[in-house]
Amino acid sequence: MKNSDFKIATYVINMDSAPDRMAYMKAELDRLGIPYVRQVGVIGAELERPHPDFSDWSYKYLHGRLWAPRELGCYLSHVECLKKFIESDADFALILEDDVTLNDGLASLIDSALKHRHAWNLLRLSTVNSGKWWPVIKLGDEFNLAVCLTREKGAGGYMVDRHAAAQMVRHLLPMRLAWDIAFDLEWFLGFKTLGIYPMPVSQKSDFETQIQQDLAQIKIKGMGKYLTVFPFRLFLELTRLIYRSFRLLKLKWASWH
Repeated sequence: MKNSDFKIATYVINMDSAPDRMAYMKAELDRLGIPYVRQVGVIGAELERPHPDFSDWSYKYLHGRLWAPRELGCYLSHVECLKKFIESDADFALILEDDVTLNDGLASLIDSALKHRHAWNLLRLSTVNSGKWWPVIKLGDEFNLAVCLTREKGAGGYMVDRHAAAQMVRHLLPMRLAWDIAFDLEWFLGFKTLGIYPMPVSQKSDFETQIQQDLAQIKIKGMGKYLTVFPFRLFLELTRLIYRSFRLLKLKWASWH
């Protein structure tokens, strides 16, 4: 994708075993005239335990799940996109999973968001939650740059600058949480996050999940998770609420003056 001022690299994560998904994404991106690079997804089933990029202790006691090779494969696929972006000469990266639907105005929305690039390093474009988003900067009649005070999940589409990419590569290995939770903790990672709302990338699709097929087997059962997982999640939610509330007020104040 080209912007008048910036070079944007677009990466689509796709497994070799899913050519139908790639054909679908090619049609989506060709429809919008967005050039892209296919990033071959890491095959989780081929990963062996112990793995240097997976923290068994953290994933068990902070996330409540056991060894999860499929989720690790997804995680490392996103990290590979970031590494490839850092090694490129692009200013921003648009990272997409291969089962999303793109709004017709995605390219123009990104252009509008780039005019306010000082306000964000990571731009969330999709979610699988239905949290309340608070608009802070208008991008037209329908869309806004916005702040969400609660956890949003899903990593089907997002955009990063070089600072956010470097911080994630530096701090998010080994894997301690699922990717969509880990990259949503920007106040610990040293960068700023906003979202375009309503979300211009939809994660609703007819494709079956490739990641959570073994969810019932890897979830921790019993009372043990109440001793570590729930207190940790409460800590994250409280710090998120505090940080993003101050950020929301700051951005609102700036828009009024």
